[in-house]
Amino acid sequence: MNTPLAERMRPKTLEGFIGQEHIVGSQGTLTQHIKKGIIPSLILWGPPGIGKTTLANIIANESDRPFFALSAINSGVKDIRDVINKAKQDKGLFTAKNPILFIDEIHRFSKSQQDSLLAAVEKGWVTLIGATTENPSFEVIPALLSRCQVYVLNSFNQSDLNKLLEAALEKDSLLAKKEIHLKESEALIHLSGGDARKLLNIFELVVNSEEEPITITNELVFKNVQSNLARYDKTGEQHYDIISAFIKSIRGSDPNAAVYWLARMIVGGEDVKFIARRLLILASEDIGNANPTALVIANNTFQAVSTIGYPEARIILSQCVVYLANSAKSNASYLAIDDAIALIKETGDLPIPLHLRNAPTKLMKELNYGKNYQYAHSYKDNFINQEFLPEEISGTRFYAPGDNARENAFRELLKKRWATKYGY
Repeated sequence: MNTPLAERMRPKTLEGFIGQEHIVGSQGTLTQHIKKGIIPSLILWGPPGIGKTTLANIIANESDRPFFALSAINSGVKDIRDVINKAKQDKGLFTAKNPILFIDEIHRFSKSQQDSLLAAVEKGWVTLIGATTENPSFEVIPALLSRCQVYVLNSFNQSDLNKLLEAALEKDSLLAKKEIHLKESEALIHLSGGDARKLLNIFELVVNSEEEPITITNELVFKNVQSNLARYDKTGEQHYDIISAFIKSIRGSDPNAAVYWLARMIVGGEDVKFIARRLLILASEDIGNANPTALVIANNTFQAVSTIGYPEARIILSQCVVYLANSAKSNASYLAIDDAIALIKETGDLPIPLHLRNAPTKLMKELNYGKNYQYAHSYKDNFINQEFLPEEISGTRFYAPGDNARENAFRELLKKRWATKYGY
């Protein structure tokens, strides 16, 4: 009784599958493969909630093959090997047909995890079906991609989504017991974002929140959904709200809050590379030269989690997040480059001082390119006071050191060298 409507409505056959006519219609490529009993390894690429998992199950059912499923979010190389070994045993015992190994969100698998699939696919121990919301050209290793056919699944159109609602009212046994009139569906479709699973679950939420008889209107949908939808949606508004809370917690030097928001993203299935990229940006934008090691650690974290993937990547991310949250903070370099860009937009391409220009030819030398340039290494402490900015903006200061141990040392050095010119 607690099974969500979206799960209860999951079709078991191609006839009940709505949408994707180009591949599973009567003349669709996959339909023809199933009829012939020849199922290649394949990648199903498309947005969330359009039936990738459902389609994989239907292919297995209609081709009468054993079905094994893994999620890239919580599976490692050991899990892959265990399933492949089980598939090999089942193939030998029960059927001559290749078992199907379905991997949801295959783009989240690291290179080593994807490598572990190659032999099984190549030798026919399993037929791989991978589902991804990301472009497989970038997220699936070439060796594995070359062994799979890629099928692009399109977003549901409004007609498809209305058919799903009508089918739920007509076929779901629980809804059939209630007096429901679907007067308006625009709000349901809008809030679903084209995701069939979300559409049906929102519909059920609204129905379960009202007394019979129930007339579904846009106003009723918004009233019920506004206070009830709280799950992490990695493609919607909450995706941006949580990453914002995450970054602000690290910037605010609160490792406890930072780890909490990290956990929210991990549990919600956020892309490990997306998180690591944001840590790279933060290490420079919010920490910078207050602790240059932060950028090194963030970069190493990105490389590591890209190789390892979930679930172990969570440990590396947590280590990096705690380090960055506890690090000294400075946005001085970030402000400096933005101020410089703003001035360039205001003043345009100012002439480069002649003494700073390159002079590879005789003509350039005759035009005084490079003349009077003073080579810093020829002077005491490798420094000589000379002009490095265009004349029109001479003395403009972009970089103001932050108030932290390392940049306070920078400030003293700058005072010694540039106090008169830049006002340090």
